[in-house]
This record gives sequence, C-alpha cells and structure tokens, in this order.
Amino acid sequence: MQIQSFFWFCSGATIPILKKSPSDHIKYAGIGATVFFTGLFAALSAGYALYYVFNDSEPVIRISASVGFGLLWGLMIFNLDRYIVSGIKKKNGFWSEARMAFPRLILATVIAVVISRPLELQIFHTSIETELIAMKELEIQRQDQLIQNRFMPAIRKLEDDIQLLQSEINTKTERRNQLEESARNEADGTGGTQKRGAKTIYKLKRQDADKAQAELDTFLRKRLPQLLTFQEDLRRKQTEADSVKSSIPQLAFDGFDKRLDALGQVTDRSQTMAMASWFLMLLFVVVEILPVLVKLLSPRGPYDDLLEKHEHAVEIYKIEEMSSLNQKANNRISFLKQTGKRRNPEEEL
Repeated sequence: MQIQSFFWFCSGATIPILKKSPSDHIKYAGIGATVFFTGLFAALSAGYALYYVFNDSEPVIRISASVGFGLLWGLMIFNLDRYIVSGIKKKNGFWSEARMAFPRLILATVIAVVISRPLELQIFHTSIETELIAMKELEIQRQDQLIQNRFMPAIRKLEDDIQLLQSEINTKTERRNQLEESARNEADGTGGTQKRGAKTIYKLKRQDADKAQAELDTFLRKRLPQLLTFQEDLRRKQTEADSVKSSIPQLAFDGFDKRLDALGQVTDRSQTMAMASWFLMLLFVVVEILPVLVKLLSPRGPYDDLLEKHEHAVEIYKIEEMSSLNQKANNRISFLKQTGKRRNPEEEL
C-alpha cells in the first residue's frame, strides 16, 4: 500500500479524495508509476550525458557532477510530468479536454526526445566507439594535411633548389673525375694512345683535368654556401613543421558532442541503426505522453466527480466568504453614514 500511495503522489492526484474512489486506484497508480519511471530515465539520461560533458575533470568531480546534476534533472522532469498530468481535469467534454491537453502533449514529446538521445548513445555505444576511432584518425589526417599545406610549398622549393645545385655539383665532379682518370690512363699507357709516357697527349689531358678541377672549385666557392644555406633553411622549416604538429593538442574524442556526431554518422550509413534509433525515440515519446493520453482517453470516474465536487465546494465557500465580508463592509458603511462616527473595523469583523 505504501508503494501504491507513492505512485498516487507521483500521479498528482489528491490522495484523500482518491482513497474514496477504489475503482480509480489502479488507474492512478499506473499513471504515477509511468511518471516516476520517466523521471528515473531522465535522471539516468542526464547523468550519462553529463558524465561525458565533464570528461576533462577529475574522476571524483566528474562522477559527483554527473550524479548530482542527473538527480536534479530527473527531479525536474518528474515534477514537470507530475504537473502536466495533474493539470488535466475531466470535464465531460472531449474536445475541450483535448485542446487543454495538446500543449502538454507537445511538451511531453520534447521531453521524451531530450531524454532518449543520451540513452541511445549508451545502447549503441559499441558502434559509436568504433566510429570515434575512425573520426579521430580522420581528424589527425586533416591536421596533418593543414600543416603540409602550410609548410610543404616552401619545403618542396628548398628541396628542388638543393637537388638542382647538387645535380650541378655532381655533374661537374663527375666530369672532373673522368678527365683525371683519362689523364692517369694516358700517363701509364693503359688508355688513350696506349703508349706509356706520351707526354704531349698526357699534357693536353692533364690541362683538361686541371681546367675541370678549377671550374669545380670556382663553382663550389660560389654555390656551396648557397647549398648550405638551402639545407639549413630546409632543416629549419622541417623542425618548425614538426614543432607545430607536436604543439597541436590531441582532441578528446569521448565528449558528448563527439558521441552525438558519431551516432549521427552511424545512423546515416546504416538504415537498420537509423530505424532502431527512431523506434527507440518513439518508445520514449509514447512512454512520456502515455499518462496524458490515459487521462485524456479514460472515461470520467468517481475520483473526477469527487474532485469536482470538492473544488465546487471550495469555490462556494470562497463566494460565501466574500459575500459575508462584503455584507459586513456594507453594514459598516451604512452605520458610519447614519451616525457619522468611526468604529473600530475589528468590532465589525
């Protein structure tokens, strides 16, 4: 009976009047139970959502905040649902009751959608965790691409300049080496004229080798500092790019917003997941509006008659009290007019 009384309280019914209507006990206990469990689901939903909202906080603060705010949200939804249900009065007029219930149905639907979303995240958490990993990899790739777009043009230009200079150096060095080898071969008779000690030919080839060496030395004196500058600039640019990459904070992909985004992407790709998400939300909508629909569609019962009688009696009592006060005020005014004296108002009242 205590549980039944608690559910009566949850339904917003006037318990002393409801006790006089046994036939309505079960109906209002069911309405109250629906209101209670809706508030409970709201608390769980808000607690789950807030647990990921405070994902950057210490574990104790994170758990305490999610539990505290979750209970507060659940109590608010419970009180709001209780008010919505208790505000519907049976007046033997379906359309007037429907007009009165329509805004409450809209409000209940909004509440159901808000409650259902975090619970969907928990129900589909396996698919969401997989999607979060993919989203994180895509975000890392996007950040890398931004860094490359910023630094790669300068890096590639430096690499091309270095390669061009190095190619010219290699070409001149290779030519010098070939001429040196030709001169040595001519000197020992293993190449050229095949005659050992052909001084004239050797001298010419030696001159060509020395000329190539001089050209290489001249080229290196002019271009080697430039090559070293390019190489230093390249190292500096690469170091800067690596520094920027390492300084970018790694985003936490376990926040509430990321999970909502992941759920949206999962449902966009999978028709089955999308249908399951819609049916789950519709389930919560039905549960949330069920007490209002029960009050709206159920026939008028003894409780409604007794409640209307009680409210009517209260209204009559207020009218009688006002009438009595008005009568006393009129009597006092008449007395003052007749006697021209002032009397203590408390004597009249």
